[in-house]
Amino acid sequence: MFSLDNIPPQLHDTANMHIEHFNDSLARLELDFPENLQVISTLPKVFCCSEFVAQTCKRQPQFMLDLINSGDLFSADVRGSYKSQLSIYTFQNEAELMKILRQFRNQQMLRIAWRDLAGWSELDETLSDLTTLAESCIQFTLDYLYQQACNRRGIPVLFDGTEQGLVILGMGKLGAWELNYSSDIDLIFAYQQDGVLTDRKETSYGEFFSRICRQLVKILDEITADGFVFRTDIRLRPFGDSGPVIMTFDGLENYYQTQAREWERYAMVKVRAVAGDTRGGEKFMELIKPFVYRRYLDYGAFEELRSLKQQITQELQRKDRMDNVKLGPGGIREIEFIGQAFQLIRGGQDVALQERRIQHILVLLGEKELISAEDSQQLLSSYRFLRRVENHIQEFQDRQAHDLPKSERDQTILAFSLGYEGWDSFKAALDQVRMQVHNVFKEVFSMPDSAAQSPSTSTEIWMGLDHEDSSLNRLAKLGYRKPEQIYSLLNQFKNTSAIKRLTSKGASNLDKLVPKMIDMLAKEKNAYVTLQRLSALFENLAGRNVYLALLVENEKALQQLITLASASPWISKYLSTYPALFDELLDTRSLYEPLDKVALQQQLAQLIENIELADTEQMMIALRKFKHINVLRVAAADIMGAVPLMVVSDYLSYIAEVILEQAVKIAWHILAEKHGIPPDTSDEKMRFGILGFGKLGGIELSYSSDLDLIFIYDYPDSYALTDGGKKITSAQFYATLGQRIRSLLNTQMLSGMAYEIDMRLRPNGDSGLLVSDLNSYENYLKDQAWTWEHQALVRGRFITGDKETQTKYEAIRHRILCLTRNEAELKQKVCEMREKMRETLDKSDKQSFSLKQGIGGITDIEFIVQFCVLAWAEKSPSLTTYTDNMRLLDTLAEQKLLSQEYVSALKQAYCIFRDRGHKEALQENKAFAAQDELVEIRQQVADIWQVLMT
Repeated sequence: MFSLDNIPPQLHDTANMHIEHFNDSLARLELDFPENLQVISTLPKVFCCSEFVAQTCKRQPQFMLDLINSGDLFSADVRGSYKSQLSIYTFQNEAELMKILRQFRNQQMLRIAWRDLAGWSELDETLSDLTTLAESCIQFTLDYLYQQACNRRGIPVLFDGTEQGLVILGMGKLGAWELNYSSDIDLIFAYQQDGVLTDRKETSYGEFFSRICRQLVKILDEITADGFVFRTDIRLRPFGDSGPVIMTFDGLENYYQTQAREWERYAMVKVRAVAGDTRGGEKFMELIKPFVYRRYLDYGAFEELRSLKQQITQELQRKDRMDNVKLGPGGIREIEFIGQAFQLIRGGQDVALQERRIQHILVLLGEKELISAEDSQQLLSSYRFLRRVENHIQEFQDRQAHDLPKSERDQTILAFSLGYEGWDSFKAALDQVRMQVHNVFKEVFSMPDSAAQSPSTSTEIWMGLDHEDSSLNRLAKLGYRKPEQIYSLLNQFKNTSAIKRLTSKGASNLDKLVPKMIDMLAKEKNAYVTLQRLSALFENLAGRNVYLALLVENEKALQQLITLASASPWISKYLSTYPALFDELLDTRSLYEPLDKVALQQQLAQLIENIELADTEQMMIALRKFKHINVLRVAAADIMGAVPLMVVSDYLSYIAEVILEQAVKIAWHILAEKHGIPPDTSDEKMRFGILGFGKLGGIELSYSSDLDLIFIYDYPDSYALTDGGKKITSAQFYATLGQRIRSLLNTQMLSGMAYEIDMRLRPNGDSGLLVSDLNSYENYLKDQAWTWEHQALVRGRFITGDKETQTKYEAIRHRILCLTRNEAELKQKVCEMREKMRETLDKSDKQSFSLKQGIGGITDIEFIVQFCVLAWAEKSPSLTTYTDNMRLLDTLAEQKLLSQEYVSALKQAYCIFRDRGHKEALQENKAFAAQDELVEIRQQVADIWQVLMT
């Protein structure tokens, strides 16, 4: 009945033996085997490839017949029925329960192995089946033991009187829904709150639950005549074998926050409540997140996982087990470590990476460009290949084995089970997969090819600074022109109090980092100055080991840092102030390519989408982080000459605009939650707006600019009440809205302010209302405003708010700028204001020229433009279209109000002065030039001023 045509000849005897034993069992029990072609055609192969399946069918042939007759053997999804299948069993005691569970488990393991070896199931089905089987057996056992314990001693309750259950946490592959065929299950037991039962002995909850846990482990793990259910390991619990079997949530939280070792953190990446109290499990998952996923980018995870991997490799070498598909080079564990490293480093900031399933993580790593798309796909296919190999090794005898078989027969069986013609072809494919995996692993973890490497020259310099002569010789050998200066600076740095206070882990990272830095600096022209800047930066970072670890693990990031620090002291100080930005050094593309406004809007929206509206502090942190990241990108691109001046100002202005847009939305929703909103308003129709003046209005922001703002609202009834629970008038609502927005932006936090907000341009300055009614604002501008306030209005741009308010404001601005003015009086007032400013602010002297306030400088150009607009807008209304000086000058030329010669000179001067100002700022210098610089262009501006303004 059974054909051996597809079985390798050398395995015929094995197949025949198993088939014969099976037939004998059928005959002895007078059972008929169904004539099912699917089963008949696959039985020889399955029996040949799994002694466990063959022996189970021999001992319990009814198992096989039941699976065939019920159709379960052919079904890809019976996982949902495990619990219902178990629920039909009745038993009187633990011994009967143990027998039922083992027989049920053996039958299902027979089914799972058969489908896998016959080629009927995909890997994901096998892993999911095994996981669900384990969960069902755990839950079924727990339900029985918990009920028995409650019947004897009473029901444990929470403080609020509700029933309290046991929480069973699955670790490793069980937690990740990836259980392999003959895996043990790693469990941790927990319960929410301590207490005492009402039985005669006043049993503590801890004792009550501990007994259940011990009984559960015994029922699942103990080997009987029927075998076992699942090998159960509870050594991953706090304090391991010496720790209590179960702990309260408070006890667990305290342990993981204060005493847990690094490997326990890695283990928690895959933790999941697999049975017991569902709500309690959800609470535990929230409790453990801060331990597993740090808010910062934790690059120390690379070193920890690398060290763990080296320990595993050394143990395998000692036992001559390098052909281990799980732990050996290029094995499953290396793939898991790659995924875990990025999860641990970035999971605190990227919630998507808080994923237990390694296959999903590998896809995400490619999508997020944390590894190449090619490596992502290769690791995914390699993982699936290796997991199939692992399952087939274990399905052979239902043993927890990961080593490749040694005997020729067993090798032939494994190769045949996986569809290969022979051992050689399988081994070649396996070796190729493992080599590819190990290459990616070495690349990600920077693993050395040889454990025994001689220390580099730069390492000898750093470690041997006590020996001055040899250190100087080595520095000279590396190419340093003034080794004495470098030596002195390194020695001084090494002996600073901050460096001496480093933890052992921090010192270890520094001992790896500085030699790399010494090597790279040898190629820099201004090595000494750059080393000074970096030394100061690392002193500030000394207590933050994670950033040192980032640079140790990423030579490209270190090179970026050196390049930028060499070019600008501002950059190194900015990073020192906001070290969370170090991650930006990793990606050259994003670092030197600032985002356009649409991309900025999308980035900020993504950054805050998972923050609760009520969590104002986290919202403010996110706004500041967004600003710092993107200002760094602009500065890096500016320093390296990747973007021109006008684009730098555009980008800096876009960053502010996007933050203001989001601040308005956040503040509006916070107030709406508390007070409701005024009638006839909505998210799209707020009747509110923010006006930007000065550099923001003129789209000319610099790196350290504050924001000159005015808040306006256009609501007809100041006394109308909001529609929420805690009603306030519309006037109060808009005033509070303005306060909230300002608070979101200029509250001083550890990460600084988002922006310093200057609102002195509002009607009546500091004594005026924070938020101006739009009609009142127009009346003020028309009847009370000073000439300098009309000058400011030239650059008064609507930044954010609803379209209707924007339209009304722009009409008001147009009307005010187009007012009839006496040109002579206007010129006099503008000149008087310019002289006042020059007396107070111009710090030019015989040696230096103030680019902004000096004669023929930036402010002179701005005043010329403002005068022209105020004087001539009545007859040339197009002068009110733009708010930036460059386009205003172009309009003056187009309207033939200024000669093209004047406009070209003013534009050229404006760009030169502003570009020089930006560059000086990045060198931490004030915006000055030497008096013998830019003489001709300054004189041109001064001459034009004389012609137009006198």
